[in-house]
Amino acid sequence: MKTMSFDDLNGKVCVITGGAGVLGSAMVKAMASVGMKIAIADINKEVAEKVAAEIASEFNTEVIGVEANVLDKSSLEEAKKEINEKLGEISILVNGAGGNSPQATTKVEQMTENDLDKLEETFYGLEMEGFDKVYALNFKGTLLPTMVFTKDMLKNKNGVVLNISSMNSYKPLTKIPAYSAAKASVNNFTEWLSVHLAKVGIRVNAIAPGFFITHQNRFLVMDEKTGNYSPRGQKIVDNTPMGKFGEPEDLQGATLFLLSEVSSFITGIVIPVDGGYSAYGGV
Repeated sequence: MKTMSFDDLNGKVCVITGGAGVLGSAMVKAMASVGMKIAIADINKEVAEKVAAEIASEFNTEVIGVEANVLDKSSLEEAKKEINEKLGEISILVNGAGGNSPQATTKVEQMTENDLDKLEETFYGLEMEGFDKVYALNFKGTLLPTMVFTKDMLKNKNGVVLNISSMNSYKPLTKIPAYSAAKASVNNFTEWLSVHLAKVGIRVNAIAPGFFITHQNRFLVMDEKTGNYSPRGQKIVDNTPMGKFGEPEDLQGATLFLLSEVSSFITGIVIPVDGGYSAYGGV
């Protein structure tokens, strides 16, 4: 019988993209708490280094910040060289980079006849530049880091990839077609890659967070003037059986579970962490 602990993660080297964000930094703290060596790869090196230093100090483990653009393969390859030199061979990758943008968001939830003379606020007003940016960040920004940061795992025939999806991947929310489509693609890619790599010792899974307040979605779910939920934010809470948004720490248990050998026979799955949202039909 296996020991039910996360001790096997101690000393393992993990790269996490998007690790300086609200949800990513909570995941980094979970990994640091079990003694992992972590590289926070972010396009903003200064922010990555700041978060890394704070977490390293708090948990007394090695955490570094590394500059990397998840949409630029050569940038990722340079980051890998730096990580290998400073921390060693990579055995775990968390693809946490992602987010939405107002440029890829419609102003109305559903079209009515009243919207026919203001198409710019609907699907027909979406600008391809914004749509492409969001889709690329969430999907291509998962694919490219995986191509680069799993090379050590191939050599050692052992490793774990954890993708960060979203509940939007199952039931797309109104207003955000690019983000929803990209996260659905992440789910499909997670399943595809898990099969592709299963016989070379690399497991691939994903977590689908429900509703958490982050820098990217705050403009949609909060009323900046009052500090209360926006009508959309209140609708989310009303349709989440637990009646609240998730806290970043709520992702920590699922993260360590999927990274650890405790889940050694699990690959190709997406775990919702959503307060019951996916189980609720709205009635």
